[in-house]
Amino acid sequence: MGGDDRYATGRRRSRRTVTAASVTATAGLVAVGLSLAACSTGGTGSRDEGAARTDGVAAAAPTPSVAADDGPRTAERVDPIALLKADPKIGERLKTDLKPCVADAYPVDASYGNLTNSAAPDVVVNVMTCGDAVGIGTYVYRKQSNRYENVFMAEEAAVYATIDRGDLVVTKQVYAKGDPVAYPSGEDVITYRWSGNRFTQHDWVHNDYSRAVGDGEGAEPAPSEPPAD
Repeated sequence: MGGDDRYATGRRRSRRTVTAASVTATAGLVAVGLSLAACSTGGTGSRDEGAARTDGVAAAAPTPSVAADDGPRTAERVDPIALLKADPKIGERLKTDLKPCVADAYPVDASYGNLTNSAAPDVVVNVMTCGDAVGIGTYVYRKQSNRYENVFMAEEAAVYATIDRGDLVVTKQVYAKGDPVAYPSGEDVITYRWSGNRFTQHDWVHNDYSRAVGDGEGAEPAPSEPPAD
C-alpha cells in the first residue's frame, strides 16, 4: 500500500477511536446546532402566530446593533511544526522523529479556540503516527507577549485532545493485552479547565467498548449448496 493510502487509512481508523472517544464532547455540539436551527425559524422551531405588522411599523422598527465582540474571533494561523520544534519542553527524540508521512504532509492536527481567556486564540496540537494515526502527543499553546508558550502537554500512546466550548477534552485509549491498534478496549475522557495560570481536571469519564462490533471482522456464513433437482 502506498504512503498516501496508508496515511489516509490510518486517519480513518483513528476516527473510530476519536469519534467513539469523544461522544460526550460531540453530543453537546450537535445539541447546540439543533437549538440554533430551531431559533432561526422563530424561536420555537414553528411558525409564530400574531397580528400582522404594517409596513410602516416594520420600517420603523429599530435594527438591533451587534457589538464587535459578539462576532467570531479570527484565528491567527500558526505553523504547528515550527511550534513543536522550537518548544524547549519537548524532547529531542520526538522532534527528530517528527517527519512528513508523504511529501510535506506531517501527521499533525491543529485546532484553535478559547481555552485560557487569552487575547488571542489558543492552539491545540496533536501529533500522531503515520501508519495508524494513533496519537502520541498533545500540546496546548497560549500566546503571551507575542510568543506562544506551552501550557499543557501529554506525551503517551493513544492520546488526542479537542476543544469543547472552552474546555480541553483529552481522550486516552485503553488497550488490553492482545488489542489491535485500531480497536482498544476502552477510553478515558478527561476534561480540563483553565484556572489561574494552569489547567485543572474538571471531569473524568471511562467508557468500555463493545467487543461484539467491528469493521467487517465477523466471519461470513459458508454458502449453502443448491437444492438437488
